[in-house]
Amino acid sequence: MNFPYSSKKWMTISLAAVLTTAIGAGTLTAYANTTTTEQTTATEQVKETTAAEGDAKTDAATDAKATDAAATETKTETTTTVPAAAPAATTTDTTTKPATTAPVAGVEELTLEKAIAQAVETNATLQTARLDAKNADINQMLSYKSSAEMPSDMIESLAAAKGKYVNNAQAEMTKKLNALQVTATESKIKLGAQQAYYNLIFAQDDLELKKQSLSRAQTQLKVANAAFKVGTKAKTDVLQAEMGLAGAQANLTSAKNAVEVARMDLNDFLGVDLTKEWKVVSSNKQVAPVKMTMEEAEKEALSKRIEMTKVNEELKLAQLNVKLIEEYSALSTLPGRVARNNEEKSKLAIDEQKRAISKEVSQAYLNLNAAREAIDYQKVAKDSAAESYRLTNLRFENGLATTLEVIQAEEELSSRENQYQKAILQYNLAVVNFETALGN
Repeated sequence: MNFPYSSKKWMTISLAAVLTTAIGAGTLTAYANTTTTEQTTATEQVKETTAAEGDAKTDAATDAKATDAAATETKTETTTTVPAAAPAATTTDTTTKPATTAPVAGVEELTLEKAIAQAVETNATLQTARLDAKNADINQMLSYKSSAEMPSDMIESLAAAKGKYVNNAQAEMTKKLNALQVTATESKIKLGAQQAYYNLIFAQDDLELKKQSLSRAQTQLKVANAAFKVGTKAKTDVLQAEMGLAGAQANLTSAKNAVEVARMDLNDFLGVDLTKEWKVVSSNKQVAPVKMTMEEAEKEALSKRIEMTKVNEELKLAQLNVKLIEEYSALSTLPGRVARNNEEKSKLAIDEQKRAISKEVSQAYLNLNAAREAIDYQKVAKDSAAESYRLTNLRFENGLATTLEVIQAEEELSSRENQYQKAILQYNLAVVNFETALGN
């Protein structure tokens, strides 16, 4: 065998290997440098001998460069290995420090009462209504201040009397109605807050149902695969189970999106940050019937509704006009006849408003009872669907039902569970509407 090195060169390399093993990388660097010098001198002495020895010179130079590079690399590794531990520790401290010094704040709890209070405090529509009422009161004060201050003994005409009494009564009525309008707006805001609150609860409950449905679909796919492997079920059963799982996953994605939309709608209505997270307390859901007769509900509404206050105030104003005309003029005049007609119109408005309120309360009461009964019916349907799903699974395990039948039973159960939750939501909203119809 022909080696590309001379015998002297081969002995040098062998000795370098022995020294590397015995002494280490540091000694190898110095030895390699000495070896390079000897190799160069030997090569110059035998330059004229043969071309093979010339090749040996080239190989020696190349080998020396490689040795220097290895020594340099060894030196670099020796230099950088020890300090590397310090930056690593520093990086770890920098990364973990925020987690210990600035922990993530917990999600705020939200009850129905807290949602209503938050809306009353920060809802933009309600704040605007309050400012509008204040401005209306100021404008009324500016308009009627001079006539209202007129002494009674200086009033000698109907126009002057209206300027003092009617305009003053108009200003007081406007002020009262402005306050009532704020109250009405506040009631609507409370209603909207409750609706948004219950919508979020329903979306979260629906999300949990979709998770349960997905879990059932995953279990069905595992059973179908196991049965197919042992040869008791066909491939179509596996494919049907896969389709059922895909549908459950799609429904879960939609449910997650619905929760985010419902949370955003609630935050928007409450007037807080749209991305604010809440831990919604769902124990506020109502399922007990309201203990009140329809007649009691109508009586309470007629005593509380601001619409009745408004028409009653308008009747008082119309009667004041009639009284002033009778005192400073005559009811037989054209203005007197108009005033009497306006009084009759006000009385008709009161009767009409009573009928409207009674009708609204009656409808809300009937809807409330219907929603309450729907909860019972939907619960029966849900329980029956759950039992049907259980029995279909047993039939499938005994080879008496197909995967498609199991999937259909599961879809029916999911639908009935959803309908039951929706019935509870509708009843809670019906309670809110009923309370609003009462004027609460």
